[in-house]
Amino acid sequence: MTASILNVVVLLSGNGSNLQALLDYQSQNAHFRIVKVIANRPDAFGLERAKRHNIETALVDHRCFDNRETFEQALIKQIDPVQPGLVVLAGFMRILTPLFTQHYLGRMLNIHPSLLPKYPGLNTHQRALDAGDAYHGLSIHYVTAELDGGPVILQASLPIEIDATAESLQQQVHQLEHQAYPLVVELIAKQHVQLKDNQAWHLQQPLLTPLQLADFKHG
Repeated sequence: MTASILNVVVLLSGNGSNLQALLDYQSQNAHFRIVKVIANRPDAFGLERAKRHNIETALVDHRCFDNRETFEQALIKQIDPVQPGLVVLAGFMRILTPLFTQHYLGRMLNIHPSLLPKYPGLNTHQRALDAGDAYHGLSIHYVTAELDGGPVILQASLPIEIDATAESLQQQVHQLEHQAYPLVVELIAKQHVQLKDNQAWHLQQPLLTPLQLADFKHG
């Protein structure tokens, strides 16, 4: 029996390098396909990446709305007609209200550049350096109403070198993001990962600790 293909909508605000990683993975017989890319900024290069792959795009400029709720209602009107099984936030730089997070609960992912619960919010690389951490990395989690607080599915970590800077850490984490995000989307597409009872599950078992990218890379 052939597995069905998961339709994915990607929301972004900028360059779209994680979108590109998803597109590259998608071309290798993945179980998901990106059906629409939506940006909240007209200069987001991710829109151009999508157009090059003949993917439907939309611009929903947050500056054109009086408040977050009307902006999010406009987003929902762009997303729901394509009936995605998953909404992927790929550098989408807007804080979302419960109106939006509840509408897509269990169907929306975010990637955050820290080993959550450490360092929700911004400036994560510098905060890891300032704290003298030995390791830094990223977390991929289900989106809930709590900012960067949804159940974590997978993490990828790297040792912080003695001469590391916020910029060098950012570059290293980006490289891990491009490996990790497509993997998690594929796991969801294959129904290996779900959200149940506000907890991430993998292979029908609750995840007591996040999956680790290194375990997948080494077989």
